[in-house]
Amino acid sequence: MRAALGVAPAVTAAMPAFTASLALELAPVRVNLIAAGFVDTPLSARLLGDALDARREELRAALPIGRVVVPDDVAALAVHIMTNTALTGATYDIDGGQQLVG
Repeated sequence: MRAALGVAPAVTAAMPAFTASLALELAPVRVNLIAAGFVDTPLSARLLGDALDARREELRAALPIGRVVVPDDVAALAVHIMTNTALTGATYDIDGGQQLVG
């Protein structure tokens, strides 16, 4: 295990608190965080290679939404956050319910 691998999870865990702090410091500029789980993209395909289809099937079977999150899902959330000007300092998880099922 490389020592640098611990940085990404630490930064990821700190992002919601950082987002909330920035929302206060930069007000009235709004700051929100979209925290995406697995999203079926060309990058996902490159990273997973031959394991992509197996991962898709695993997620379809496990996720409460019964399907894999796609870029349009994330885009719809981003548009909602941008158009609802009462939202700030929040983290929006978009993972199809993955964190609910482990």
